[in-house]
Amino acid sequence: MSASPLSLRNLLLSADKILIKPYFANSIKAMEARHDLPISNLDYPKPVSAPPPPISKDIELKRAIEASSKSSLFNLTRDHILYEDEWLMAVNKPKGVYCEYVLSSAPKIILDSSNEFHLANRLDRDTSGVMLITKSHKVAAKLVKAFTEHKIRKSYIALSIGPSPNWSKITVKSGHGRSKHGAWRVYAASDVGRVLPGGSFVRDMETTFELVSINGENPQPPSESESIIVVEGDEPELTCVGDGDDVVVVRAFPQSGRTHQIRLHCQYLGIPIRGDVKYHGMYEWRGRIYEGHELHAESLSLEHPVTGDPLVIQAALPNWANTGDV
Repeated sequence: MSASPLSLRNLLLSADKILIKPYFANSIKAMEARHDLPISNLDYPKPVSAPPPPISKDIELKRAIEASSKSSLFNLTRDHILYEDEWLMAVNKPKGVYCEYVLSSAPKIILDSSNEFHLANRLDRDTSGVMLITKSHKVAAKLVKAFTEHKIRKSYIALSIGPSPNWSKITVKSGHGRSKHGAWRVYAASDVGRVLPGGSFVRDMETTFELVSINGENPQPPSESESIIVVEGDEPELTCVGDGDDVVVVRAFPQSGRTHQIRLHCQYLGIPIRGDVKYHGMYEWRGRIYEGHELHAESLSLEHPVTGDPLVIQAALPNWANTGDV
């Protein structure tokens, strides 16, 4: 199936837009016409995770204003470049900078100004780490396709505050979608495919986590067995023990690419990411205020879109990931 130039341009801008706005998402009116279902009688699925706390609205607004100011002053330098060839480059995006500003500054450090730069993947405002920028439409299309087909392996590292996990490796399988108030929420796996308010659908979401450290100390070597949680019902399964004030560092491997996926699954597991006030992470902890969540895109493993060679790109870990920041 071919795409029009306009739709292709929108496609190339962001893999996330494909993932969160599927082409098959029908409007409520369309469904009503097809199935004769009165809109008032639609039985919407209920989210499993809690909504954002009231305090998050003002904090997120403040962070957005500060990030806009910081982003407007941002200039990409050679120090940010993790990998580069004639077709693409990988950069280490700083925390608190919007992706669009990283992209717009790319031509300033590339000698050939005829290149057409595109984002192959996006990171949240406060997520740092590996981000791919392509130098042509063709390469961008190939990478976007690889991302949407889950052919690119991604690893992240996150620092959470909460009770100590009782697992060394765990996989969470759930649904993902927007609630009636517009917030991203975790849904039951059995709700995948059901319609949500606004016309979108619950989509599948899967993340594997490995425990890296607790309070700065390495846990026991992981066992070969892996816990698997298939999210159902209203109450999260108990996966942690303790009083809830431990510093927990985890490595996350998202198998899908949903918006805020790792942040949502950390919330569900009872170990919300520090600073992630939207998903109930500690905003103020031990006398310090955290201006953003602590999540880092550590690596991407992929097949080069032109040469076909295996390519592994890694970004150095922030200090909090190396020390546990106890």
